[in-house]
Amino acid sequence: MEPKSEKRTPGRPRVFDRERALAAAMRLFWQHGFEGTSMAQLTDAMQINPPSLYAAFGSKDNLYRETLSHYLAEYGRLLVETLNTEGDGRQAMHHMLRTAAALFTDTSHPSGCMVSNAAVHCAAENARLAELLTQHRTHARNLIQARLAQAQQAGELSSTADIPHLATYFAMVIQGMALQARDGADRATLEQLGDLALRAWPAQRSSP
Repeated sequence: MEPKSEKRTPGRPRVFDRERALAAAMRLFWQHGFEGTSMAQLTDAMQINPPSLYAAFGSKDNLYRETLSHYLAEYGRLLVETLNTEGDGRQAMHHMLRTAAALFTDTSHPSGCMVSNAAVHCAAENARLAELLTQHRTHARNLIQARLAQAQQAGELSSTADIPHLATYFAMVIQGMALQARDGADRATLEQLGDLALRAWPAQRSSP
């Protein structure tokens, strides 16, 4: 059975638009999480019937993994790219926090972050997905840690700064901002939270 589709014009073949379907599924998972999204919601949003969904993606689990990759490539990269912007480490972190505030409150898509929004505790049968999300959060923290280490080597960060714990702190702030956005915090509020977080930046002391 073919996927549901809008009425086609003469000569126009009816095809399954995989990218469009993935984007629709991503928004649902972003909004409701894996366990909170039903197959009925997915097939309706993706304009596809259950047999075609399974034929195209194999399972709901596989579909979620693909949408997560789609999210990271489309939105997650925006935060990663800020770590490589010109300027010193503190400016890069400030840019990252401001970008997060804008992304998490953008009304063109669900609020917050798809990775942070996901439930920390999942049913036993979804343990592998929970582990995958943990891996992505850990990877994000490691990227922040690498940028902080670079700033420390450049003398932009105190030589006595505890880089691993500082990286965990900034990762925690970004995850918290995502959850605050889910609870209705606006961009200005998140930007203020980011500015407060930057006060933890231990600047290198000037020589006497």
